[in-house]
Amino acid sequence: MAKQKYRSVPDETSQLPKGIKYIIGNEAAERFSFYGMRTILVIFMTKYLHYMVDGEVGTEMSDAKANEYYHNFVAATYFFPVMGSFLSDILIGKYRTILWLSIVYCLGHLSLALMGGAGLAPGSWLMAGLFLIALGSGGIKPCVSAHVGDQFGTKNSHLMTKVFQWFYFAINFGSTASTWMTPLLLKWYGPHIAFGVPGVLMAIATLMFWMGRNVFIHVPPGGSRFFRETFSRDGVVALLKLSTIYAFVAVFWGLFDQTGSSWVIQAENMDRRFLGVTWLQSQIQVLNPILVMILIPLFQFVIYPSVNKVFRLTAIRKISIGFFLTAASFAVVAKAQDLIDGGATPSIAWQLWAYVLLTSGEVLISITGLEFSYTQAPKTMKSVIMAVWLFSVSLGNIFTSVVNHSIQVPGISQVAAEAKSQSPSPKNTIDTWTFRTSSRSLEGSEQAGKTITISGVDEQFDTADDIVMHFNQYNVLEEVETVDNESIVTASELIENAFFSGAQDDSARALPTESEGQALLAGLKDSNGNAFVYNQLSKNDYRITSSGADGINQTQWDIILRATVSRVATDADSSAEQAPYDWLEQHMIAARGAEGKAAVEAARGNIAETAIGHSITVGGQDTLEGGDYFWFWTYTILVTSVLFVPVGYFYKEKSYIQSESSDAPVDSSVDVNDQTDDTDTY
Repeated sequence: MAKQKYRSVPDETSQLPKGIKYIIGNEAAERFSFYGMRTILVIFMTKYLHYMVDGEVGTEMSDAKANEYYHNFVAATYFFPVMGSFLSDILIGKYRTILWLSIVYCLGHLSLALMGGAGLAPGSWLMAGLFLIALGSGGIKPCVSAHVGDQFGTKNSHLMTKVFQWFYFAINFGSTASTWMTPLLLKWYGPHIAFGVPGVLMAIATLMFWMGRNVFIHVPPGGSRFFRETFSRDGVVALLKLSTIYAFVAVFWGLFDQTGSSWVIQAENMDRRFLGVTWLQSQIQVLNPILVMILIPLFQFVIYPSVNKVFRLTAIRKISIGFFLTAASFAVVAKAQDLIDGGATPSIAWQLWAYVLLTSGEVLISITGLEFSYTQAPKTMKSVIMAVWLFSVSLGNIFTSVVNHSIQVPGISQVAAEAKSQSPSPKNTIDTWTFRTSSRSLEGSEQAGKTITISGVDEQFDTADDIVMHFNQYNVLEEVETVDNESIVTASELIENAFFSGAQDDSARALPTESEGQALLAGLKDSNGNAFVYNQLSKNDYRITSSGADGINQTQWDIILRATVSRVATDADSSAEQAPYDWLEQHMIAARGAEGKAAVEAARGNIAETAIGHSITVGGQDTLEGGDYFWFWTYTILVTSVLFVPVGYFYKEKSYIQSESSDAPVDSSVDVNDQTDDTDTY
């Protein structure tokens, strides 16, 4: 039987291509899988990962570290499109690239589902899974969107805008379902199921794509022609012109993808009861795909036609307006964070309005940029240009990751994470820390714990600035001893007294503001004569900091007391008291025993009276936090918006559409948004 030959050029028809339904269905299932795992990633890393080994509790990951890892993953996902575009455009074509890398993608989901199982440590399974998903998802990204465009000829190219709109609609339909569902799966059934279900959907997506093989247009790889056109005058000019636009778009993506990191973390301290529903912390991300599905037709059929009656709304102008809307959205969340920092509990509706602005910016920037990139790319460079477009997402997330990495101060939690399982030794080092380990006898237990002693600023053991960490038999850190434990606890007692001496109604009691708290601590000094610094972090959290033995603020030697108020549950929260334990609560109790159960009940408010608990650590703080963090990003995108205006004004468009009659690119020299010939694109 002769091998089937697939069509390589589109039909000259005014109807929709036959393969579109398979691509749209595949995209919906694939986006379910990707956004499902991404939605819960930060929550998993900060709250679940250290409970993934039975009988042991690891070291919690800080918010900034989780943000860094999250954005590194997103950056990798949008870096691998470069590899995928080379595979498809030079070697094996788009169809086979998508199919083969989808299998790699499925293996990544399998790795995440196996975390906590035999073989690798949970962290290793996590890294392996994220790498495979980044490779698979990233590798197929430029090929899928370019594959959509390949299905069109000159007679039905006018339908491309609507299909790309439906393509984006499918993305958000799949992500809506998964963004709502996977947080629930994580809460009640744990990480194995929460990461496993998206893996099943990815397998379905791969099957659906394979089913469309006989009706797809299979554009063959360009081979040597790829290099001729890439380095031709048109190829180089198109790449350079678009790269200028993409450099600005990268900043947008660096902010937009924080909806899965910093916005999720912010939601923990907001009132998540909204529209009759109590939202899970990571579930609020579902607003984005829902709003996209609402805003796409609104922009397409109402806003764009209305604005075009006033002035010509080109692709470049859409992108420029999107930048300013993004700045407005971050100003909203920055203001909400200011309220949190001041002890208020703002409604999650603040994020709703921020999502409306940010998603409007996304429609104007992302959807416009996707189609704009395809039309501006020479014929054999479609996947390459799509890869460069997607690489802008990578650059934006690298920028965000670098910022989050740079604001982290080393802390003893690093030593706790890496050294607690080591055998006793007289001296060892991890980065800038020098420490020794020894066994620790535990009262009432035949098992031994462990003590890790870190030499202080003087780099000598058995001196006043030593830091001592005590672990129990389960490798859980129970206590940190420093020379200033007593004085910093005394400082905390002043804050606690002010809290309890306020309103008698428990719900009305408030922590001192930062100015009030600082005034309370004015007469206290640490052992080195340094003043304590008080920071209110939220309604129920505060921090007291000593600059430590080096006398310099925000270094690894800072001694930090972190305190949390556990309030008695109100009538509105009474259902939480009676609810069955979720997966995390069960594992907290199993791993930490009575201490874990007490922590669970305190978090539920199922306690006899309101209390304040605290812990002491050294280093590990962030130098940019709270409202200052969000205002930093607001000003960053605002400056980007202003600088883009003159760049967009001087940009000149040149469009290329597939043609059956010739292998050469068709230069339409038109704006695909309104099909009029005009050289002024801004």
